[in-house]
Amino acid sequence: MNTTPSTAGQTLADPDTPFAVVDVHKVLRNIERLAGRADRLGVTLRPHVKTAKSLDVAALMHGDSPCRVTVSTLAEAEAFADGGYTDITYAVGIDPHKLPRVVALLRRGVTLRTLLDSPEQAAFVADAAREADIAIPTQIEIDCDGHRGGLKTDAPALVEVGRTLHEAGCLDGVLAHAGESYFAYTPEEQRLSAKNERDTAVDAAEKLRAAGLPVSTVSVGSTPTAHAAENLTGVTELRAGNYVFFDLVMAGLGVCQVDDLALSVVVTVIGHRAEYGWIVTDGGWMAMSRDRGTAAQAQDQGYGLVADLEGNLIPGLVMSAASQEHGTLTARDGAELPGLPVGTRLRILPNHACATAAQHRGYHVIDGTRAADPAPAIEAVWNRISGW
Repeated sequence: MNTTPSTAGQTLADPDTPFAVVDVHKVLRNIERLAGRADRLGVTLRPHVKTAKSLDVAALMHGDSPCRVTVSTLAEAEAFADGGYTDITYAVGIDPHKLPRVVALLRRGVTLRTLLDSPEQAAFVADAAREADIAIPTQIEIDCDGHRGGLKTDAPALVEVGRTLHEAGCLDGVLAHAGESYFAYTPEEQRLSAKNERDTAVDAAEKLRAAGLPVSTVSVGSTPTAHAAENLTGVTELRAGNYVFFDLVMAGLGVCQVDDLALSVVVTVIGHRAEYGWIVTDGGWMAMSRDRGTAAQAQDQGYGLVADLEGNLIPGLVMSAASQEHGTLTARDGAELPGLPVGTRLRILPNHACATAAQHRGYHVIDGTRAADPAPAIEAVWNRISGW
């Protein structure tokens, strides 16, 4: 565990604001929900730790024992390797300069998979593997929806890349990520996105196998598709990350309820501008991030919804604007602006958990099921991995 002690007797009323809070009860509930779904679908769950970037959060996933994980930075891979994790997928396209760090982890006995989607990358991975005299397990990224990177299943380069990797002993499998699922606004759209993600990844694997190339891993996943998939035949593992905390984007898609959000940021009221209908806090975009992911949804949640210190939503109050260190709260939908004196502490629920978490060094941990008298008790402070 990477817990920082010294919180004995403290509540959410004590630390200087703004700071990040995680409700461990909700985290556990979110983890159990997807773990149960993966079991029913018959696939291995490989959580993506890019959201929490925390060994303490990851420890909750498999009874405090290391499990398979996905990372978004080599800093995460190194920190998780230090924490005893030995089965890691680095799910961002590899570049030559990072390969020495990859090789160093492999020499430590960590199975670290890299990801790529071009013949150029395949060539330098193969060369590095031969030079280091060590296999660099590598997955080919498959483009299932045009969202970001990856090869189309009908791309001539698919088999070329696979053969280059195989000849160097590096071909591990294929990986797809349905990035466009974050814009799938109905359950049916999410189900179809999950089906397309699965079908595309399996098709790519079958094309490689038809060319005589071994494919051991067929990896798919995003938080929306992981919760919508109905059939993962042909898939070996499911990835998701945001689900441990969830956020307002996921709630807006119907993947979760607002009550499932495990991450919030505590801020303090520092002023009022009655002439504008504003309540001003000390938590701006440096505390919440600039992410406005709900702006394209049916209900724009500004920079976040507002709750009291115990986590109860304040009806109609939203963080509608932000500067670097100031947050502006306003009423909407006919609600009255509540009378919140200077010094009042509030919790802001974020649009994008990954982006908001990245603004903080760690998490003040509470259990929302326990009595809050006079405020929720801080049970631990969990450190967070930063950097690349």
